[in-house]
Amino acid sequence: MVHSGINVLFEGSNFARLMAGLWTSIWIAVISIVLGLALGTIFGILRTLPNKIVRFILRLYLEFFRIVPTIVLLYLVYYILPRTFHVNWSATWMAVLAFTLWVAAEFSDIVRGALESVPKSQKDSGLALGLSRVQLYRYVLLPQAVKLELPATINLATRVIKTTSLLMVISIMEVINVGQQIIEANNQKYPTGVFWVYGLIFILYFILDYPLSAWAKRLTKNR
Repeated sequence: MVHSGINVLFEGSNFARLMAGLWTSIWIAVISIVLGLALGTIFGILRTLPNKIVRFILRLYLEFFRIVPTIVLLYLVYYILPRTFHVNWSATWMAVLAFTLWVAAEFSDIVRGALESVPKSQKDSGLALGLSRVQLYRYVLLPQAVKLELPATINLATRVIKTTSLLMVISIMEVINVGQQIIEANNQKYPTGVFWVYGLIFILYFILDYPLSAWAKRLTKNR
């Protein structure tokens, strides 16, 4: 008698392994987002300054990460960087580095756009009060920019979470990689297991991303 495909999820420690793989995807995404947002905020501020050289360099930085596919970026960081600069980090932390640099590039443009969207009268009022440039950004521009950039920031976070599925190419045991191993190991006993394994992975990603996507849409409508 052919075994029901759904049983593959509960065979041995398969379900626990999938949850562990999901946790790996989550913590890599969260750390990358936090570090990327911090770095991207600095870059975004620098892109609004009158220094044309700095703005040009950061523009090139942004375009590099927009043009290069994420999978190529992972290969560059995982295979080229260690050999060239003798960086001996684990695959997970190399992935964090790659995602952090990508998030920083994307978020810098979000911050730049939000800062430039603040009405000029707000800037003039701050300068008229005698605020320094640092105080102007800290107390006037950045607080207003946060509200403007929040929907785009949430959308960026959902993209990062989804893109963690590419981590399998550098042998990180995230949820997709674990799911593929489970399917291959149980293909004979559960020939339809592939639908259940990937079906569960789809549901897990949906649970993570849909609330964020709905929140971003709600914020956009309320602006």
